[in-house]
Amino acid sequence: MSDRSLRGMRLGAQSMETEQGVEPAPRQNIEYVCDDGERISVTFSSEAEIPGTWTTPSGKVGVLAEGDAPEAPAEKPVRTHWDMLLERRSQEDLEDILKDRLKILRERRGEKV
Repeated sequence: MSDRSLRGMRLGAQSMETEQGVEPAPRQNIEYVCDDGERISVTFSSEAEIPGTWTTPSGKVGVLAEGDAPEAPAEKPVRTHWDMLLERRSQEDLEDILKDRLKILRERRGEKV
């Protein structure tokens, strides 16, 4: 077992290659500003599509320092169960169903209808 072990070098991200002749990809630094005035600098590829907002690790949201703030997406109104029920049945139908179900429930309990 010890005959096959590597000696004199750590395993992992160690490389014997030099960085000679290697050119990093073109990058750009983009600044975002939070509501409290904090400035955030984020590095993107020069080919990347730049988002209008950026969330910091602490949870604050910053908008682009240069340019207009992005438009907030239109929020759809929340549909409740009642709204969805009214899409399928009319108010009169629901009242009839309620009367029938109450009648069945009272008969099961032994009450006079």
